[in-house]
Amino acid sequence: MKSKLMNKILPTVKNPIQYIGKELNSVHKEIKSDTIRYAFAFPDIYEIGMSHLGMKILYHLLNEQEDIYCERVFAPMVDMEEKMRRENIPLFAWETMDAITHFDFIGFTLQYEMSYSNIINMLDLGEVPLLAAERTKEHPFVMVGGPCAYNPEPLADFVDIVILGEAEEVILEVMEAYRKWKKSEGSRKDFLHSIASITGVYIPAFYQVEYDEEGKITSFQPISSAYPSTVQKRIIKDLDKTYYPDKVVVPYTNIVHDRIMLELFRGCTRGCRFCQAGMIYRPVREKTPETLKSIAEKLVKNTGYEDISLASLSTSDYTQLVPLVKNLMEEYKDKGVGLSLPSLRIDSFSIKLAEEIQKVRKTGLTFAPEAGTQKLRNVINKGVTEENLMEATRQAFEAGWGTIKLYFMIGLPTETNEDIEGIGDLGKKVVQQYFQVEKEKRNKALRVTVSTSSFVPKPFTPFQWEPQNTMEELKEKQQYLKNIIRDRKISYSWHEPKISFLEAIFARGDRRLGKVLLKAWEKGCKFDGWDEHFKFNSWMEAFEECHIDPSFYAHRKREYEEKLPWDFIDIGVSKSFLIREHKNALKERVTPFCRENCVNCGVENFDGGWTCYVDC
Repeated sequence: MKSKLMNKILPTVKNPIQYIGKELNSVHKEIKSDTIRYAFAFPDIYEIGMSHLGMKILYHLLNEQEDIYCERVFAPMVDMEEKMRRENIPLFAWETMDAITHFDFIGFTLQYEMSYSNIINMLDLGEVPLLAAERTKEHPFVMVGGPCAYNPEPLADFVDIVILGEAEEVILEVMEAYRKWKKSEGSRKDFLHSIASITGVYIPAFYQVEYDEEGKITSFQPISSAYPSTVQKRIIKDLDKTYYPDKVVVPYTNIVHDRIMLELFRGCTRGCRFCQAGMIYRPVREKTPETLKSIAEKLVKNTGYEDISLASLSTSDYTQLVPLVKNLMEEYKDKGVGLSLPSLRIDSFSIKLAEEIQKVRKTGLTFAPEAGTQKLRNVINKGVTEENLMEATRQAFEAGWGTIKLYFMIGLPTETNEDIEGIGDLGKKVVQQYFQVEKEKRNKALRVTVSTSSFVPKPFTPFQWEPQNTMEELKEKQQYLKNIIRDRKISYSWHEPKISFLEAIFARGDRRLGKVLLKAWEKGCKFDGWDEHFKFNSWMEAFEECHIDPSFYAHRKREYEEKLPWDFIDIGVSKSFLIREHKNALKERVTPFCRENCVNCGVENFDGGWTCYVDC
């Protein structure tokens, strides 16, 4: 197979170097009889998957274990897949080019609901039975984790194991259980039984669901008292002591984020009510500057990268950010290594900090007001004002920036036409701000981009009970805003409502959606997050043929009393807090930043007790 791939297939496909492996710092091991073979699978193409921080961490963590060999697997591009199917070449792992069906585990990371059809397609291409119930002892265990795993139910038919939360510790515990099982004569079910009680592990096959006549869940129970009725997520308590790679694989071709990613902290306590990440990743845990400097030094030395991205959910909330940035800039300013901050909050924006960071390379600035009026920013608990944005952009223009991007959402709960008009008004005011700056100071070219995405209600957020706007409503709002924005210095971009609709269905879906997913894949659906491959009509046909109403999942308002498909998962943040926050949203009440005043979200009682801050 390897010879056919190298000599016959790869010379005929686009960007063949992405399939070859053997990049700098990729791991190659001798395979012995007791080697556990783990395929870390990213359900999208190499260019996107290689930018994923979780893959970088777990790939090297697993490979540092003597008897585990972790390889990488990505979705081949459409031209490559066509040739593989024509030549009967199964999906293979990048390091050895061995078919993934020979592995012990295939672990998918779930970053985005629209990748679900790619998971089905990759299993099929890998000649692995699609349904977990049809796999035998000779087949790999299919494992999933990542943010979308916090509602794993739409994939319940296809996966054997779900990892909830941070995987660094729990995955090694699962591997240890596998070592013991492999030496035994146990069945496949015996292994799953042996790991079902590990905190952070959920086995979908060990649970059953019942529904009422309206299709609402009436019961979600384990099939035996041996399995927990509530599954708690895993967290890493001390990030300074947990594993972080001191070298990462350096691709030979361009990828989305081709740089060092320095993770400052995990969690976010800002409390934006639409944001799932802000809830599921609590509590906040920071790394010390000393640890970060040490990691940065090793990564620069071992990769040759000339860019370090300071990565976290709200990077400017890192308590030691200013001294850390100054220290890193001092260390690397003469070595041509630049820093970048991927996310900036308007209120904590420091133009001096941005200037410091962008001494090496000056790029555009991006701000996310999210909503056009203060009323709606209060509803979503964004905690920033128009004055914050005007002050930040004034300073930016005075410092010579000319390119500003503004991100908003449309379709948010309680939204009116006035809120849509507010988006256009903010764009205009940013342009006016530019012209109020002295000509000598400002950049000669001005470019303001207004971008809107569509609100998708996500599990474990205060808005999880809210309906999504219909596609027609979202299109009307987009057109309304397009008509308002007439200034040629402002460009407007928006997301396709059809994709947001599918995203909303699967974000809050239950395990009945598995048959829709399978039917849609049979109709050729894959790469659904890519406009050029998205087959909306095929999806709608799949829903119709499965007799499932997609609006039931996307457009229906839930009551607090309704049992939700993900209610069996404990993320630390309590449901009573989410209800309280939802009620506060409808009253336009702002909940303070956690560091200013503990909001009793519940995480302080999580995992034996947690203190977020010294004075908490």
